[in-house]
Amino acid sequence: MTANTLPNPATKVLPLLGRSQAELTEWVESQGQPRYRGKQLYEWLYEKGARSLADITVFPKAWREQFAANPTVDFGRSQIHLHKQTRDGTEKFLLKLADGEIVETVGIPTSKRLTVCVSSQVGCPMACDFCATGKGGFQRNLAKHEIIDQVLTVQEVMQQRVSHIVFMGMGEPLLNFENLMGAIAVLNKDIGIGQRNITVSTVGIPNQIPRFANEHLQVTLAVSLHAPSQQVRAQVIPSADRYPLIALMDDCREYVEITGRRISFEYTLLAGVNDSAEQAQELAYLIRGFQSHVNLIPYNPVTDADYQRPTEKAIQTFVRVLEDARIAVSVRRTRGLEADAACGQLRGQHTK
Repeated sequence: MTANTLPNPATKVLPLLGRSQAELTEWVESQGQPRYRGKQLYEWLYEKGARSLADITVFPKAWREQFAANPTVDFGRSQIHLHKQTRDGTEKFLLKLADGEIVETVGIPTSKRLTVCVSSQVGCPMACDFCATGKGGFQRNLAKHEIIDQVLTVQEVMQQRVSHIVFMGMGEPLLNFENLMGAIAVLNKDIGIGQRNITVSTVGIPNQIPRFANEHLQVTLAVSLHAPSQQVRAQVIPSADRYPLIALMDDCREYVEITGRRISFEYTLLAGVNDSAEQAQELAYLIRGFQSHVNLIPYNPVTDADYQRPTEKAIQTFVRVLEDARIAVSVRRTRGLEADAACGQLRGQHTK
């Protein structure tokens, strides 16, 4: 490719978002531009939210006009398809990707931080019986740049620096392992979010938790249990038949041994299914000896799922049983109820 020559339109060009400063510098030089423009491109892409070459006003006008006339370079940014804000400040987004698929992401602000709940797939193949995303089926994995774009979009719209990331949106992150690892690297090194402020949530995929452990990251692993027994877990999580609870717990122990880090066990409380005091005792027995924390999530009802939210009395009884067993526990209170708070609900309503 000669200087200032555009790529062949028939050639697939990887998006610029997700590339390191060195990779962006190499691309800039391939376009016949001086090396220092690589740093400028990097800063405008990750810090100033540039969505096209035309946005980068420090670049030569002729070069920007050239690309505007024949836009063959993809910056990898999505379009905001729908944006909802609730009274508690939570902001939920439907983002339209380059192929027309729709994905959800959520910005959750507090007085000291801004957390983004990130999706890793379009839909989800795990088909958990109580989950709105699972009800919508699975389309595909998200590319690395499509994951990163969610964070940048929330940061730009909410005009606040993102401090925390939770991979708890649509999809099963460990089924999109390579793109997950690539996105975490960029979020950490290029956007500046500390690994200890990143949480990856998984329902459990055979062999993937030890694989994740061997990456030796400082991120938090959150394992979605949702039941203290194999029988109940298989009722609400179809994949549990292929990954028995005993095998999942063995992998969790291996994770702790490899990393020395505690695990967060997520447990969605479903009225009359898994919220009894006896089941709290079972849960305490199951995770005894673990370096762990239990995050209880009172169910947020969704369309097409025949489950109900537990009573406040049932929630508090469950908490008390765990505390009496010396299990670290907290209750996640739902944010953004007016914006279809459960993951997949907003996208599901849009699809209908």
